[in-house]
Amino acid sequence: MIELKGITKIYRMGTQTVHALRGIDLTVQDGEMVAIMGPSGSGKSTLMNMIGCLDQPTAGSYRLDGIDVSEMSDDELARVRNKKIGFVFQQFNLLARTPAIKQVELPLMYAGYGRRERRQRAQQALHAVGLGNRMDHRPDELSGGQQQRVAIARALAIRPAIILADEPTGNLDSRSGEEILNLFDQLHAQGITVVFVTHDADIAARVERVIHIRDGLIVDDTAAGGTR
Repeated sequence: MIELKGITKIYRMGTQTVHALRGIDLTVQDGEMVAIMGPSGSGKSTLMNMIGCLDQPTAGSYRLDGIDVSEMSDDELARVRNKKIGFVFQQFNLLARTPAIKQVELPLMYAGYGRRERRQRAQQALHAVGLGNRMDHRPDELSGGQQQRVAIARALAIRPAIILADEPTGNLDSRSGEEILNLFDQLHAQGITVVFVTHDADIAARVERVIHIRDGLIVDDTAAGGTR
């Protein structure tokens, strides 16, 4: 599903050169659920941006679901994101006055789906996250956990090959966070590849594999059965 080879990323900021990634080799199989962990400034957010086709590497190659995306144009990357990657963030990133059903339809509209199919897919996704009776509710009429469910439904609506979740429980109380993690467990059981970027030990305890990154390098890659 995900295959990165020799990925480096260098940012030049004025006279400074920042080596955010220093040669990342990483493979994630179809259907895996993994967590990428590391301290602030370790490069994990840059790595997430690479996996999510939000940025291009300075050097190295990246194949996503069999497609080489490492030298695609911005427009080509946008098309890949719209069809293959669902994003879930710590901030729910919902439109304040927009009902849940329309929030979920948005990425489908950008991907070029017609009105009828957008509505059908959005309804299916909201039912899948347990919000079939909240489709017409605005964010201010939903709890934090319900808002994150809308965000997950929005990611699911495109029927992605992979879901990237950046601190998805960071703004939730412990009970709501547990409910959201249970939902991710269900999605994983359905065969969806899930990659978390997180500091949360509770998430790390639930995944099949934990990848630790520091100073732009993978320093540990541990599966349930031991170090890979």
